[in-house]
Amino acid sequence: MVFDTTYKNDEFDEESANLVGRSFRFFERIKLKGIGSARFIICSLSPNLDLGKLKFSETDYGNIELRPKGIIVHYSRKLERFSWVIPYYRLVVYSSDFFSIHADGKFIKFLKNNNYKGNKKFISKMMNLKNIATDIEYHG
Repeated sequence: MVFDTTYKNDEFDEESANLVGRSFRFFERIKLKGIGSARFIICSLSPNLDLGKLKFSETDYGNIELRPKGIIVHYSRKLERFSWVIPYYRLVVYSSDFFSIHADGKFIKFLKNNNYKGNKKFISKMMNLKNIATDIEYHG
């Protein structure tokens, strides 16, 4: 689900808590060594996520927040801020020429530049939490 979180949104707070759980507590955040990524540069969005009214040439940024049962992808368009709530069981991540997140027929693609390189540990942490939450084991 995508929410406009430019201003306080009670519906977002309630739905995100239901779908992906409440935010981690203080000591859990310390134990995980942070629950938020550094910013990514957005390359493209699926049409149903592209909620900005006008096309422009400015750079769009996004970041990812970890929750116990999923993630929230926050991104902005000019002065508007949107949040996409994704439970782990719907999350699909691809890493090719771009780093992309897919769920429910929607996607967001991030550039693989220095920002991406700084977020590799965070992405690994996110995938480990997904595996734990969905009880997936890898037998190589």
